[in-house]
Amino acid sequence: MQNRYQRLFFLLKSYRKLFLLSALLFFGYFTQAQNISDFQKEFQVNIKPTTSPIVLDGILEEAVWKNAVLAKDFIKKYPNNIGAPKQQTEVLMTYDDKNIYFAFKVYAKEEQIIKSLKRDVGYEGSDGIAILLDPAGQKTNGYIFTLTAKNVQSEDQLTTNTEEKLSWSWDTKWNSATKLYAGYWIGEIAIPLKSLRYNDKQQFWGINFLRADLQSNEYSCWTRVPPIFKSYDLGYMGVLNWPTAPPKSSLNKILLPYITGNSTTDDENNKSLQNKGNIGFDAKLTLSSSLNLDVTVNPDFSQVEVDQQVTNLTRFNIFLPEKRAFFLENGDLFSNLGNYFISPFYSRTIGLDKQGNAIPILLGARVSGNLNSSTRIGMMNMQTGAKGSYSSENFSAFTIQKRFWQRSLFKTYFLNRENFISAAEIKKNPMDQYGRNAGLSLSLANNEGTKKADFSYHQSIKPTINNKDAFYEASFSRTINNWRFFGQTGNVGKNYYTDMGYVQRIDNYDALRDTTIRVGYKDVYANITKRIFINNGKIGRIDFSLENFVVFNADNSFSEHEAALEIKTEYRNSSGLSLKFTNTNLNLLYPTQPGDGLPLPSGTYKYGQFNLMYYSDMRKMFSWNTMITLGQYYSGNITGLGAGIIWRNQPHLSFSLNAEIDKIQLPKIYGNNNLILIAPKLEYNFNTKLFWTTFVQFNTQTNNFNINSRLQYRYKPMSDFFLVYTDNYYTDPMLKNKNRALIFKFNYWFNL
Repeated sequence: MQNRYQRLFFLLKSYRKLFLLSALLFFGYFTQAQNISDFQKEFQVNIKPTTSPIVLDGILEEAVWKNAVLAKDFIKKYPNNIGAPKQQTEVLMTYDDKNIYFAFKVYAKEEQIIKSLKRDVGYEGSDGIAILLDPAGQKTNGYIFTLTAKNVQSEDQLTTNTEEKLSWSWDTKWNSATKLYAGYWIGEIAIPLKSLRYNDKQQFWGINFLRADLQSNEYSCWTRVPPIFKSYDLGYMGVLNWPTAPPKSSLNKILLPYITGNSTTDDENNKSLQNKGNIGFDAKLTLSSSLNLDVTVNPDFSQVEVDQQVTNLTRFNIFLPEKRAFFLENGDLFSNLGNYFISPFYSRTIGLDKQGNAIPILLGARVSGNLNSSTRIGMMNMQTGAKGSYSSENFSAFTIQKRFWQRSLFKTYFLNRENFISAAEIKKNPMDQYGRNAGLSLSLANNEGTKKADFSYHQSIKPTINNKDAFYEASFSRTINNWRFFGQTGNVGKNYYTDMGYVQRIDNYDALRDTTIRVGYKDVYANITKRIFINNGKIGRIDFSLENFVVFNADNSFSEHEAALEIKTEYRNSSGLSLKFTNTNLNLLYPTQPGDGLPLPSGTYKYGQFNLMYYSDMRKMFSWNTMITLGQYYSGNITGLGAGIIWRNQPHLSFSLNAEIDKIQLPKIYGNNNLILIAPKLEYNFNTKLFWTTFVQFNTQTNNFNINSRLQYRYKPMSDFFLVYTDNYYTDPMLKNKNRALIFKFNYWFNL
């Protein structure tokens, strides 16, 4: 054990220059003064307080609104930044000792487009507005609150990882009301200050407002966000100036207990009907104005929406996003420790065994948030129970992140998975005893976010492993006007393990011997993107993208090269067309079996593919999309056809159907394969409180036909009753039942 940690120290010592620089940054900038960038000086609002009560009813008759600070003259962001938005937006704001208030006057000429009445669907696809807040004023994390014209709420947390799409899975309680008028609609919002994490001594916050105008197919922002950046980019927010220190928010204490019951049958494992019940709770306590404690006891995630299945034509596992609420608030502290393909921490490994079967989580606790205006911290501990022959485990995670300058960041972390197995099991499988990971990274960026360089080193620690157990990488990006350049290179040792994370390419399946072999690798990736905006005509913009991905084996021998050229065209009516050409040169190390015959032997394969995708005007009540894939696949050919339709009777009924068929034809002895995925989804929103969703997925690749039907009744804000029916069958033999369950869950949100 001592030698292992001595070796870790030696490896880290070899990066002493990076450590010294990091330490200098960490301590030298610890007392960094607050400042406002030159960009933000152009977009400032000085909020004024009120002592008069405000009624949220969509009628701006209170006297405070006549003198409240006004933000207007929104700037067009999409489909291009040429000219002013066709329909403008105005925002009034004020505050008292409990809430910060916003009133939107949204000019609109036609009937509003509302895709759903269901909470947490976001603003894309519906006419709506959004508030972006960065209470720390440091451009590293914040909040987004969205509201549609039909008073449908969504909220989420914002991080510096703007490449990641918003999940709308984070929840908090806030109040709103809307009212439609001739030529415009009004939206009033009250956000409790105790729902936000902030330093009550900080007198400026980052702020921005967004408008989704589906009638004109335009998105606009209050500040000037470059088109190549996300609308919710934290680096392009304006400034909300408080006249004095913001009101000191009270400690937010939340208790969310639940009770659940289920009836299940499991024909796959010869288990007859079983009836069970369970109780548990989640709790949230504000430790300070910017630091939060989350506790979960015997959590139940039966109400979480089922994963959307996809056809996987690669040799490696795919990534599925986290949807469980406990792991989401400040989740970026842990999930953004690596890159898209390699992550030391992946929360979906908690509560699953090695085969992906559910393991009960007994309890967990997490502290996360801001220590001060530039330092964020995350600590987590989760304890799982034993199930069958699988022993109980403990998962711990610690990370600290220090921001300096405006967008630069230093991060370090330590992760530990401990398995409570017996001494005999340790002797038999010593590597199952524990898995630990440590690392640090340095991200340097200019204030505008147009120049960025990242460097990171990651070390894994496992019993009996003494070498080739590290992962390190470097990347850079540069944005010049509408050009974006990105480059990345990394090195992954074959013994780099992530018991609490994942590495996509390191495990290679040998179909001939039915075993998995770990192979270290080095990779180089480069991407160049050019965006062209069209001022007149039907086309709004065109994106050209050229990428190269090269992989080498640990001994520097060639492994794989993929080059791709993609052209995307977006039209002013929200439809789009994309063409992609991909050429692959592969040195296959181990036999693989994409067909139903003999495995393809190892060796060199060169093949090219063409992909065409089109989607129609998504604002229409009926829209459709299609995708065609043609070309070579290893030593054979592939023909893929995908199609989807969406029909809406807004805002209550929505029906979608997605289907994909991939036909793989290989030389005769290797066989063929037909992969079929059919996924219809029916959603009916009775009102803004009662929702029914049924999702069906027929997937021959996973040999599974799944039916998931969920009724949700939000009888009070953030308090729900769920009734869920799930049924799983084999696709071969056709419709032979695996298991089924009927589940109810009742929870209640207490503000203590």
